[in-house]
This record gives sequence, structure tokens and C-alpha cells, in this order.
Amino acid sequence: MSSRTSTFLTVLNGVICGFFFIYSFFFGHFFTASRTVRNDVVQGILIGFALAFVTAQIYARIKATRVNGWITMFGLGEPGNGMLLRAAHAQLFPGPVNVPQEAMYWTTSGDGAGHTLSGKHDYIIHFPPGGLPPNNAFWSLTMGDAKNHFVANPITRYSVSDRSGLVPNADGSVDIYLQNAAPAGHESNWLPAPAGNFILWLRVYVPGQAILNGEYTVPPIVEA
Repeated sequence: MSSRTSTFLTVLNGVICGFFFIYSFFFGHFFTASRTVRNDVVQGILIGFALAFVTAQIYARIKATRVNGWITMFGLGEPGNGMLLRAAHAQLFPGPVNVPQEAMYWTTSGDGAGHTLSGKHDYIIHFPPGGLPPNNAFWSLTMGDAKNHFVANPITRYSVSDRSGLVPNADGSVDIYLQNAAPAGHESNWLPAPAGNFILWLRVYVPGQAILNGEYTVPPIVEA
């Protein structure tokens, strides 16, 4: 779910809760004759849904880890997670997820400075020497538009990974270019961006211990 959609739904649910609370405690006090069991049940369902959603949103923001503009959550998919924690995880990482020992996930819709990612700008992710995500399987960086959908591009590339033939710099560091137009001389490290806003997902499978310990930091996305 995108941050804009999440914010919209949170505000909408807050309005629903506020309306019914005001209606119940103000109008309901003076117009009790108009209340029926059906109306009360409907109101209870709507208020319950709204409160559950808002609570999950708040808890998700408490449990989320934000570094360099990237968001991740530890403990995804663990069998012992309670209902509230599972709901919180689903707010930021919907869909099936693995336990941390099998995969870790990061996502962002903004650069390291907090600006919304857009194909109107060119960006670089710079991994220092030895700074690629440590893993015992593989990692991948996936591009999606503002609705998290793949967007057609000239080279039909929607993700890059340690199996994409990325070309390192002379010092062993690796730069990944995120932009709409091909970066001259760096096509091998190009992840094409749509013309509008976009979202990135970093997935690391069978992550190294540094990731599981929370010691690894994903580099920020920097506008070129």
C-alpha cells in the first residue's frame, strides 16, 4: 500500500470515527427515539473497522525501522506473531512474506533527502566496496510506478540483482542508476524509471547475519 493511500484511508477512518462519536454522544442524546438495533450494529461495525485500521497503522509506524529513506520491519512472517503485529506488518508489506531468516524486505518512495522519487529526476544508489546486501542466496532491487506496477521500458528491465551483470567501479563500489533515460556509458547498471513517481523494493534472500542483527544499512538514494 502506498503512503498516500495509507494516509488517505487513515484520515477517512478518522472522519468516520469522529462522525459516529459526535452523532452518538450529541445527537443520540437528544434524539434517542431514532435509534434502532440495525443502526447501532452498522455503526458498531464501521467504527470497529475504522479503529482497527487506524490502530494497525499507528502500530506499523512504531514497529517500522527507517534509515536513509528506506523502511523495513523485523520479524515479518514469524509464526508466533500476534494478530495486531501481523496487521501492522500487512500495512507496509502486503502479500505473502517469509520469515527473516529466509528473506528481508525494504521499500521506499522517497530519496535520502525525503523527496518523492520521480522519473523527472536522475538518481544513484552507491554501494561502497563490500557494501552490497550480504546474503547466502541473492538480492534484487525492483522498480514499480506509484501504484507499484511494472512499467514498460526500452530494455524490458524491471529489476537488477547480483545476477544482472552489474559493473563495479574501479574501487569495487557499485552504482545503480535510477532514471527514465539511459545513463550514457552505464547501461549495464541502469534500472529504468517511469516518467512519473515510482517505488522501489529491495529484497534479500537468506540474508547475512549483519542484516538479521540490524547492522547492515541500505545506502540512500541520491539525486544525481
